[in-house]
Amino acid sequence: MKQYTVAVLGATGAVGREMLKILEERNFPVGKLVPLASGRSAGKTLPFRGEAVTIQEAAPAAFRGVDLVLGAAENDVAKAMAPAILAAGAVFVDNSSAFRLDPDVPLVVPEVNPGDVKLHKGILANPNCSTIITVTAVNALNALSPIRTMTASTYQAVSGAGAEGPLELAAQVGALERGEEIQPKVFPYQIAFNLIPQIGSEQYLGYTSEEMKMQNEGRKIMHLPELKVSCTCVRVPVVRSHSISVSCHFDAPVTVEAARAAIAAAPGCRLVDDLGAKKYPMPLDTSDQDLVYVGRIRPDLTDPNGIALWCCGDQIRKGAATNAVQIAELILT
Repeated sequence: MKQYTVAVLGATGAVGREMLKILEERNFPVGKLVPLASGRSAGKTLPFRGEAVTIQEAAPAAFRGVDLVLGAAENDVAKAMAPAILAAGAVFVDNSSAFRLDPDVPLVVPEVNPGDVKLHKGILANPNCSTIITVTAVNALNALSPIRTMTASTYQAVSGAGAEGPLELAAQVGALERGEEIQPKVFPYQIAFNLIPQIGSEQYLGYTSEEMKMQNEGRKIMHLPELKVSCTCVRVPVVRSHSISVSCHFDAPVTVEAARAAIAAAPGCRLVDDLGAKKYPMPLDTSDQDLVYVGRIRPDLTDPNGIALWCCGDQIRKGAATNAVQIAELILT
């Protein structure tokens, strides 16, 4: 098998480290790994396939000779490095939101729109983590009848805010046990034993930037340009894995039985749906693996053409690192 020189931009962050882990797990044909990060990390090492690989500073010259770049850096870094990546002849699979809505950049969830990979012009975008989990869960239903609208509420783990999120949650729990004052840093308010109904800044009619991603990205991924989504994003004191409550409204009625059968057969999904036996998706069960668990499937009592469901998925893996590596695998086929 041909081997490739693969760079990971932002290799020291939570998603970047997970990308290294996924590349190793999936036996991706990496002939040479080039981990890239800020100048502060240059010269340090990261483990990969039993060896210590030296981190290089992310700079235009670092992409010479690279075949594939997996991006796990912020928007500004992705935008700044993209010209050099393209000039080097590499393909850039970017996890930031910098290129997601660019009409010339495919936005891909491999279980949903793998054919879009062939449309790339050097850059492909990884969707938002909650969007990935949600469209993976509902795409099989969209095949039964086109989805007109969705109402969604996301319950997003603290690790979605980066590596410092879980540390702040643990520190606050400890402080409360000791009777000490809470001083939030990562989140705007205390997150321990609390939830915060805002992720992102206000963008449209009181909806945040995070909330609008579900509609704008969902339209592009599922090829539903008229899709309307009303979304509320909530940060919850869960360490890992995002959960989403979704009601889908279709052009024609979809039965619960048909919905269950479609999701049970859908790639990337696992049906966990037995209310009587108390079996349903939960963050603890979906962490550190790549399937989206789907359950609580029931009719939407407000719409005869509606189905409600609950899904959970690991936002660091399937919601970010694994999805990017899956896109890279499609590029090589």
